[in-house]
Amino acid sequence: MPKKKLIHFRENLGFPHLFQVRYHELSADHYLRSSWNAGYFHNENPIVLELGCGKGEYTIGLALKSPHLNFIGMDLKGARLWRGCKTVEEKGLKNVAFIRAQIDHLERFFGQEEVSEIWITFPDPQPAKERRRLTAPVFLERYRKILIPGGIIHLKTDNREFYDYTLNLIIREKHQLLFQSEDLYSHETEEEATMIQTYYENIWLEAGKKICYLRFRLNSSSLSRCGNFRKEINP
Repeated sequence: MPKKKLIHFRENLGFPHLFQVRYHELSADHYLRSSWNAGYFHNENPIVLELGCGKGEYTIGLALKSPHLNFIGMDLKGARLWRGCKTVEEKGLKNVAFIRAQIDHLERFFGQEEVSEIWITFPDPQPAKERRRLTAPVFLERYRKILIPGGIIHLKTDNREFYDYTLNLIIREKHQLLFQSEDLYSHETEEEATMIQTYYENIWLEAGKKICYLRFRLNSSSLSRCGNFRKEINP
C-alpha cells in the first residue's frame, strides 16, 4: 500500500466527524442510530444523506449552501473519505459527518424516519449486477425504512442505462416521480441539482457527456405492502 494512503488512513482515525466500524462490529447497531441529531449534530435540523459520497464533494457543497440542514456522506473507501474529512476540518463545518461502511449496512446506522432526503450521485452502474444498483428494489426498501414519510430520493448519473433502469422501475412500481431529465443542464430551474459539480462530473461535461437526473418519492402502496403504510405527502 502506498505510504501516502497509509498516512491518510491513520489521519482518518483522528477525525471526530468520521465514523468507521470494523466488520465484526456490524452485528450490532451503531451507537448513534436514531440519535444523530441529539448525539452528534446537537440540533433538530433535517438530515440529508449522500450514498457513495466519494470525496464528499456533493455532501460538503450542499452543507455550505444549506447550513440549516445536517449532511452525512457514506462511502466504503477510506482514502476518498480522507479528502472530504480534511475539507470539513479546513472549513470548520459543523453540519457534516461521514460514515465509512457498505451501504448494505445502512439500517445499522439510521433508525426509522431519521433521514429527510437521500442523494445518490454518480454511483457504480453495475452493468452486470442489477441487484447491486443503488436504486434496485432491495435498496429502495432499505431507504424506505430510514426516510421520513414523503422523503425525497435524488439520482444523478452520467450512465443512461442506469437512468433508464431507475426510471422504468419508478414507473413500474408506481413511485411518485417528481422530476426527470436526460440532460439535466438544459433545465435552468433545477438549481439544487446543478449548483454543485464533482471533479469527474466537470470532466464529463467538458467532454460533452449529458448528465441524467431523477427526483422521486417512494409510493404509499409499496409502503402498504411492507406493512408500514404512510400517507403520501404532496410535493
